[in-house]
Amino acid sequence: MIESRTPWAWPPLTSAQRTVLLDVLVNGPRSRSQLTRRTGLSRATLSRLTRDLTATGLLEEAGPAVASGPGRPSDVVALRPDGAHFVGMKLTGAALYVAVTDLQARVLTTEEVPLGSREVDDVVATMAAAVERARAAFPRVSAVGVCLAGDVQVVDRSAWVIGSDFLGWDRVPLEAAVVAATGLPTAISNDVQALTVAHYWFGAGRGTGSLAVFAVGAGIGAGLVVDGRLVRGAHGRTGKVSHLIVTGDGPRCYRGHAGCASAYVTVPAMLANAGGATFDDVVGAARAGEAAADEALRAAGTALGVLVANLVNLVDPDKVIVTGEARIVGEYARAELDEALGRMLDPSAIAPPVDVHPFAFTDYAWGAAITAVRHLV
Repeated sequence: MIESRTPWAWPPLTSAQRTVLLDVLVNGPRSRSQLTRRTGLSRATLSRLTRDLTATGLLEEAGPAVASGPGRPSDVVALRPDGAHFVGMKLTGAALYVAVTDLQARVLTTEEVPLGSREVDDVVATMAAAVERARAAFPRVSAVGVCLAGDVQVVDRSAWVIGSDFLGWDRVPLEAAVVAATGLPTAISNDVQALTVAHYWFGAGRGTGSLAVFAVGAGIGAGLVVDGRLVRGAHGRTGKVSHLIVTGDGPRCYRGHAGCASAYVTVPAMLANAGGATFDDVVGAARAGEAAADEALRAAGTALGVLVANLVNLVDPDKVIVTGEARIVGEYARAELDEALGRMLDPSAIAPPVDVHPFAFTDYAWGAAITAVRHLV
């Protein structure tokens, strides 16, 4: 690990330096000749930029590239994983989930901290204490990312939580509060949007041009990357799929809608439809052949397939990822998901692969850490 006797601060980077660093960050080790071709910079400029980035400890020399023709092979530069660390945090109504990553987005440690209070000042103090613990163990902590289930909007160049039902917050200037408490650059985002960015850059969606991520749990939300850019929307309210109608009739959601996604494919809806006490109970009962539980999961799979089809028809993604604490719906009811997807797709549409991805709740914190990386680069 790089030693530092003074508090570490992310170095100021020019736009050209950020371009080079981002290319290596996303695509892996690159030879200087590859970077010259990809960035359009001259060889002399590229050499100077990579030399400066190496001096900061963000890049390192990785030896000569494999020779592919006559002449001296170009040197390869790679990320220095311990060149910087990032603290990602996921807020729920009850707990703070923390993940610290290195510059390659590898999770180094995780932590779960119960919230003693949902008051903004108390929650910010809990986050600041978690950041200090991370800085004690990883001296190159460079930025903080925070995500939560709620709407996030940039107001006067700073991120505000416009609304979060789980925390009971409304119009909270959270970015400014966390920056003041930690002294670190901070990125605030919706949790599903953060997870989408993480999967697009470093996870199951890496290498795609367009990606849709569905997170299924206490609610259901979607994240979209189209042509390499996260879709943020005009008001920070993208991915609102929870009340799209999936059947012409059916059970009502908590807002009184008949047959919408929230009446089928959220944990509360599946518990209500199956008559179970916990989601694990419902899954266990379905696997044991209990009819109501089986029907609830299969109806959720059908609803999920309709939602996937709607987004595929709209944005034509390369890939769809289904994840979250209730992702098992996509496995248990895969036949129903696929049937609904095929039935609802436009005849000219091409069905993308739909991957049900493993999930831990700290994945949201990992996603928040990736938003912190992107905030700087």
